[in-house]
This record gives sequence, structure tokens and C-alpha cells, in this order.
Amino acid sequence: MADKPEAKEAAPAAPAKAGAAKAPPPDKAAPADKNPAADKSAPAAAASPGSGKLGLIAAAAAVVLAPALSFGVAQFVLLPRLEKKLALPVAATAGGEAAQPAEASGAEAKGGKPAPPTYEFTNVVVNLAGTMGTRYLKTSFIVTGSESGLHGVFDTNKARLTDVTLNVLSALTLADLEEPGSKNVLREKLVAAYNQALGRKVADQVYFSDFVVQ
Repeated sequence: MADKPEAKEAAPAAPAKAGAAKAPPPDKAAPADKNPAADKSAPAAAASPGSGKLGLIAAAAAVVLAPALSFGVAQFVLLPRLEKKLALPVAATAGGEAAQPAEASGAEAKGGKPAPPTYEFTNVVVNLAGTMGTRYLKTSFIVTGSESGLHGVFDTNKARLTDVTLNVLSALTLADLEEPGSKNVLREKLVAAYNQALGRKVADQVYFSDFVVQ
């Protein structure tokens, strides 16, 4: 009979085990931890459409501006460089061509023959024969010769040689000037007339600088 009270005293321990079995319900608070992550991902998801629009706008701007940029680079960068490269050979060629006559003239002055003495008749006007004064010849020319004092001789005899010149030119007809080689014939006539008037060979050649028939 004494064993029965002991069994009653051990009975209260059973509720403690039941309380231990109810401990898992506090785990229901875990879903609360998932809400901040969802809240953080929401702005990122919301921002992605805007970033896509910005990318499209940037791509469209690049397509529109690419031709303008290409034109600007070609116009203000490539073309000036190309022009400079092309200008250098042209300038070098022009410099070389300009230097050749200078070198040639220097060679003539040093070792070449000196220029022959000259005398110039300018703006000589005469009426052509057989035209009744309706047609005339206007000419300018240079007389050259081997005599060093040619200019002085012609200047001293200027009046007489001018008269000789007018006589030779005014004897020409319009038909004479229309003949082939008429200028060469006129040169020979002037040289012969000058030498005859001076009494010796002073003139060698005549070069026309102006020859107009009107």
C-alpha cells in the first residue's frame, strides 16, 4: 500500500514534456525576415525598365550623331592634313621650277655671253599704203647688234633713223602684211635700212614687242 503515493508524485512530470513539444511555433516569425529582401528587390525591379529606356535613348543618339561626327572629323581633321600633304610637293615643285631660271641666268652672267646692246622704238604708228588713210600699223620693236656702242649710235642719229623707220613701214600694204612670213621680211628691210643710213653694219636683228594692224 505504501507504493501508490509514489506513483502520484511522479505524475506531474508529464506536463513538462508536453510544453517542450510546443516550442516550434515561434519559428513562424521567419516569414517576417523575407519581407525586407522582397522590399529591396522591388526597387531594383522597378528601376530596370528605366535603365532599359536610357540604353535605347543612348543607342539612338549614337546612331544619329555618328554621321555628324564622321563628317566633322573628315572636314576639320582629315581634309586639312591631306591638303597640307598635297601642298608640300606642289610648293617644292614650284620652288624647283623657280630656281632653275635663276640658276640659268646666274650661269649666263658668270660664264655665258653678255646680252647684246639694244635700242628700242616704241609706239610707231604709220598709215598703210593703198588704204587712203583708213588702215594703219602700230608697232614697237627692239634693234640689237654686236657693236657695244649701238645705243649711243642710234640715240645720236635718232631723227634720221626714225625717218628711215617711217619710210619702211609706210611703204607696206595690207596685202604685204597678210603674206606668210611678212614680219621676217620686215625685219630684214629695217636692218638693211639702218645699216645703209649709218654707213656700216651696226644692226643685226629686230624683235617686235607690239604689232597691231587696224
